[in-house]
Order: sequence, then structure tokens, then C-alpha cells
Amino acid sequence: MREIVLDTETTGLDPASGHRVVEIACLELVNHLPSGEVFQTYLNPERDMPEAAYQVHGLSAEFLAGHPLFAEKAQAFLDFIAESPLVIHNAEFDMRFLNAELERIGRPALDMARTVDTVRMARQKFPGAQANLDALCKRFGIDNSARTKHGALLDVELLAEVYLELIGGREPGLTLASDPAAATAARTAAAAAARSPRPPRAHDPLPDEAAAHAAFLEKIADPIWRK
Repeated sequence: MREIVLDTETTGLDPASGHRVVEIACLELVNHLPSGEVFQTYLNPERDMPEAAYQVHGLSAEFLAGHPLFAEKAQAFLDFIAESPLVIHNAEFDMRFLNAELERIGRPALDMARTVDTVRMARQKFPGAQANLDALCKRFGIDNSARTKHGALLDVELLAEVYLELIGGREPGLTLASDPAAATAARTAAAAAARSPRPPRAHDPLPDEAAAHAAFLEKIADPIWRK
């Protein structure tokens, strides 16, 4: 099963107010585990960067001016996500921005129904608890010490780990999934071990047990055990 963990960084909170996407990052999961395939790009928003947004992600207008427009990266982005489900933390926010960008260049909107919202999952699993990414990393013991600012690529890597915990947690040996040959070898070894016959167990009575049984038979007239 293929899924895409997705995150964006933006110039603000509302695309209807003219705010734009400045970074997109996507990480491919196969059977809920990272495959190693990623898509990441910075984007020129063709506008200034408000100070509040800069304090969140540290991406300046000067830095972004040297990067491509969304229109130039749209097809590569759409090719990467294909038809796969999109795992997003607070999906409504990112989807509104992505669909605003797609509408701006005359492309069809992404369907909200294809999203898996990890904020909603966390709130259902831990009612009343904080559901932001930092809080979930702390809850699950995931190292987020490198997250001094928001960054889409780092955030999808952390979110992939959080998502795995939300759907049931990591099981021994699952890290082999990123190495198909190692995973196959592990499954083969496990199957072989399961098929290996156990050595026969001894069932003969111990000497004291045999003596006790013989003494018991002496108390019985014509016991069937002697026939």
C-alpha cells in the first residue's frame, strides 16, 4: 500500500488573503513505512514574507526569490503523489493552500476525501491531549530536537513516525521493510523456524513414579494395567 506524507510551509494562514505556498515536501510510505523516495521543493511566492511567518519557518523572501514558481513544479508534484492517499497533519490547512495554487494555474483541485488527517486521529486516540506535532513526538518518544523551526521536509519525516505510532506502533523487524532483500530473508528465516520440528519429549516415568504405580496396583484386584 502506497501513501504520501505531505506538508507545506506558507506565507500566512489564509490563501484567500493572498498567502502562498513556499515549500512542499512529500515522503512515500509503502505498507506504512518510508521507502526512501521523497519530493521537496522551495517555491517563489511572488510576494513578501510577513515577519510572523518568517519566525515560524525561517524562509525569507530573498531566499525564495531564487526558486521556481509553483506552476513550474506542479506537474512533478502531482506525478509524485499520483492517486495515493495523503497523510497530513491538519489536512484542511494544507489542502486549502494546495488547491488555491492549483486553481491559480487552472489545474483540478485535490480531493479532500483522499486525506488521512493525523490531527483528527490523535484527538480521537487521546481526547483532551495536545495534538500538535511536537506534543505527539514527545508522547511517542520521537527525537524532534532538530526541529528548531518548522520545515516541511523534517516535518514529514517526523510525521511519518508519528503516523506509524497512531496506527498501532512499530513492531520488531519492520525497519527491514525499507530493504526488500533483508525483509524477504527475514520472512524466509522466520517461516523456516516455524516449520522446524521440535525434538521429541521424553514420556517415560521416573523410577519413583514407576515404584509408586506398582505399589498402587498391589491394592487392586486383577488390575487391567497387568493384562
